[in-house]
Amino acid sequence: MVVETPENRVLFDYGLTPSKPPKYPMKVPRVDALFLTHSHLDHVGMSPYVCGEYGSTIWGSEVTLEVTVVLLQDSLKIAKYEGWSIPYDIHDVRRFTEESTIIRYGDRAHLGPLSVKAMDAGHIPGSTMYRIRENDGREIVFTGDINTVRTRLLEGAEPPVCDVLVMESTYAGRPHPPRKEVERAFLEKIEEVLDRGGRVIIPAFAVGRTQELVQVLSGIDEEKWLDGMGKRVSQIYLRNSDCLRSPGKLRSALKQFRFVRTPYQRNDAAKAPMVLTTSGMLDGGPVLEYIRRAKDDPKSAILLTGYQVEDTNGRMLIDTGSMEIEGQVQKVRCEVQHYDFSAHAGHDELVRFAEMSKAEDIVLVHGDNRKELAQDLESFSRVHLPSGDDEYTF
Repeated sequence: MVVETPENRVLFDYGLTPSKPPKYPMKVPRVDALFLTHSHLDHVGMSPYVCGEYGSTIWGSEVTLEVTVVLLQDSLKIAKYEGWSIPYDIHDVRRFTEESTIIRYGDRAHLGPLSVKAMDAGHIPGSTMYRIRENDGREIVFTGDINTVRTRLLEGAEPPVCDVLVMESTYAGRPHPPRKEVERAFLEKIEEVLDRGGRVIIPAFAVGRTQELVQVLSGIDEEKWLDGMGKRVSQIYLRNSDCLRSPGKLRSALKQFRFVRTPYQRNDAAKAPMVLTTSGMLDGGPVLEYIRRAKDDPKSAILLTGYQVEDTNGRMLIDTGSMEIEGQVQKVRCEVQHYDFSAHAGHDELVRFAEMSKAEDIVLVHGDNRKELAQDLESFSRVHLPSGDDEYTF
């Protein structure tokens, strides 16, 4: 989203679609500043381009800025390995670091006629909503991705009263089951697999999901290993402990895990009862080695914990029972289950959030099923469904 005044132009999030190869958005016009809501690549993946092209100032929470650099560097490494084009380089990522400014919850940034206030979005640690106020007093809230449900990792987001609400709609039309029920079913399945002599492979996103699952698994008294980028991100979160609901619980839960740091340890982890590892959609990372070694064992199980995007290995596994390993599509004969540990608000939570905001106008973005959500919002607000480069004046 670009907010334009006679004096300046401010951008909120600028990401890419993390497909194979990545898909890039339309080129953004020159902007004075870019505010990042959180560190997932579909929200930050193009931010170095803005730095390299325009020298724009980057704003975000401390943990968002730090984790974003880790993910951008990893994206460059993957693009180079795969031979994919990418519209920025390591110099632009360094420029990103140089141009970054921290904004904490409750703080305001003043940019000409605009003031921008940061608020907790409840999505992942450091995720931020922005309240944008103009000189005339009207307020726009840009949610980024939000979660209103309390989890082991975070408190849920509170709906801010505003004039215009620009809200994500990822789970429009799709409710989530209660979190406690998901956790209970997940832990019961792990116990079932271990009781029959199998091994449990838990693919997880490095950012947010790994840290929540570390705490969910803390009550299981079995040998547990942690592998992949989630280790590094966990340490970043603990250094920025104010972004967590309970830093002590995460720190304590991590102490129950053995960390994979060498190929020899990865071999040990592959023989252990349980491993929590990246990547969450099975498109790379250590998880492929663990699955390669367990795929023909019907006693073992792969427990997916995140949404599997189209054209990913994880979606192929769910749809066909096969996935690509070492360049070949191979049948997976171990058990495969999926658990909804989503960090997004579901349909009903989005409706409640929107209604409590008391916004006169609601702009729905970042979703494939916006019309279904719009139908439930039209009774109390004017709803807009932008496409492409649509412009609105409020």
